[in-house]
Amino acid sequence: MAVDHIRYDILTQEALRGVVRTVLADAAAHGLPGEHHFFVSFDTNAEGVRMSPRLKAMYPAEMTVVLQHQFWDLVVGEENFEVGLSFNGIPERVSVPFAAVKGFFDPSVQFALQFAPGVVEGVVGDDQAVSAEASPAPPPAEPKGNDEPPKPDDGAAVVSLDRFRKKK
Repeated sequence: MAVDHIRYDILTQEALRGVVRTVLADAAAHGLPGEHHFFVSFDTNAEGVRMSPRLKAMYPAEMTVVLQHQFWDLVVGEENFEVGLSFNGIPERVSVPFAAVKGFFDPSVQFALQFAPGVVEGVVGDDQAVSAEASPAPPPAEPKGNDEPPKPDDGAAVVSLDRFRKKK
């Protein structure tokens, strides 16, 4: 198999993370339009993630935050976003680099992005196949605040980008 010196896998991941950045920046500037709301899953061990030790103990590997009713001060930068949330009635602030985001889901329109593991700061192991995938997925159970944010249903159908490529 030919070596991909261009690294389309990384370029695709970065472009799709740009979708998340754009959507969150718009929500920060104008609020959530219509019924849109977001589930954002991220690796709590990723470099640059900032959260309280209490939250880190509750979510040692991965966390999903829900941006719907109970969030405030959403700030979106080029490399990360920060938001205030309530967990068990305790206000917290989390800062998440876009590189740490593992999934993004807007249940109002059944739009989901899932990011492949292994892409960290543009480096992927030679033996790892990396793909970013978009999927129409069933909505997760609606959360009761951010106390225990649900993850999208594991039975969701994931559609590979290969499906959209022109066939010869």
